[in-house]
Amino acid sequence: MLFICYPKCTTCQKAKRWLEAKGIPFVERDIKTCPPTAEELRTWHQASGLPLKRFFNTSGMLYRSLALKDKLPTMSEEEMLALLATDGMLVKRPLLVTDNTVLAGFREAEWENAL
Repeated sequence: MLFICYPKCTTCQKAKRWLEAKGIPFVERDIKTCPPTAEELRTWHQASGLPLKRFFNTSGMLYRSLALKDKLPTMSEEEMLALLATDGMLVKRPLLVTDNTVLAGFREAEWENAL
């Protein structure tokens, strides 16, 4: 299981503590120093069943400074994947990648059901 996070993010810290408390083994990856590639994001998006917009960190400063709220609706999927791959801080976190699914963001009930 791959846990992709930003160590300074309080939601990521909460998710990590939750995984540790449940005794769930994982490999941690810092999204800022080792951002996902477009190919990884494509694979994870398909596995998640979520709309691609859910992979954007819509509350992040970079998202707002790039005015992505207005730009995303006109972008193709390939353009969105390429943009997400340019900077890990654009990506919703934490991401939890399992053999069966990909979870974007930490919602305890959702993680409990999936794991």
